Amino acid sequence: MQYANLGRSGLKVSPLCLGTMNFGPFTSEEDSFAIMDAALDAGVNFFDSANVYGRHLGRGATETIVGKWFAQGGGRREKTVLATKLYGDMTDWPNDGKLSALNIRKACDASLKRLQTDYIDLYQAHHVDRNTPYEEFWEAMDVLRGQGKIVYVGTSNFAGWHLAKAQEEARRRGSLGVVSEQSHYNLLTRAVELEVLPAAEDYGIGVIPWSPLAGGLLGGVLRKLDKGRSASEMMLSELAKHRGTIEAYETFCDELGLDPAHVALAWLLEQRAVVAPIIGPRTMEQFTGSLPALEITLDEQALAGLDEIFPGHRTAPEDYAW
Repeated sequence: MQYANLGRSGLKVSPLCLGTMNFGPFTSEEDSFAIMDAALDAGVNFFDSANVYGRHLGRGATETIVGKWFAQGGGRREKTVLATKLYGDMTDWPNDGKLSALNIRKACDASLKRLQTDYIDLYQAHHVDRNTPYEEFWEAMDVLRGQGKIVYVGTSNFAGWHLAKAQEEARRRGSLGVVSEQSHYNLLTRAVELEVLPAAEDYGIGVIPWSPLAGGLLGGVLRKLDKGRSASEMMLSELAKHRGTIEAYETFCDELGLDPAHVALAWLLEQRAVVAPIIGPRTMEQFTGSLPALEITLDEQALAGLDEIFPGHRTAPEDYAW
């Protein structure tokens, strides 16, 4: 396993991040434990969660499963770079969500309790809070760092100008600032190439793409349907919108002799500022099936071919100006 620095930080993380969103709602506690053990055995040390994950089991259920796994000992917590997020409303009360200093304090303590740990390696804002100034956000995060409850701060779903504004306020305060940004990024969804990726690269922020397989569309969906696999109505609806592109993609992957899911992950790892795509397996097979992507290096011809199928963006303003 080749580890990389998370942005400009000294923190070393694996080139795949294990997303835990399915743990609990779709993956049993027992199977979740097995997948996390397999991840560490494979050298995947970067795990991502969020306080709101849990779906029908209730918010916090996924963090609770991760915490029970840590409680087994065996160096599990020490080997894991633990990332979680806050922002979503945990209850109907007005201060149990977003990024106020009060909620940052309360949400962190609640996550620590569920996760059965005394610190979070990467504490991430799950979304922009337009009603909380960055002065308040950084003051609260700096307090948590001073208390030893968090080590690094990250963001998710921020625009390029949000990153710039956050970083400039952190710089003014003498704080380290943001070291990572989770963005929706894959071959089909490339808007972050306009300004988020250039901003991240300039500020030394590592990008962690979520939904790297576009909800399964880039995972060989046509092959699977041909073999009789079922698909959700949402998947079939999205496939109908992009069928021609997906057909061209799977044909191209056949020409390369590579699995479409592996190509999608390998492509992300070639992109500027990207550190580790998030894989969110429901099963052990899905987890182990992602690992071969780390052995793939796409040459310039393959990258150019993918750009022809999935046109991307040049850096703003060049994308929409002369």
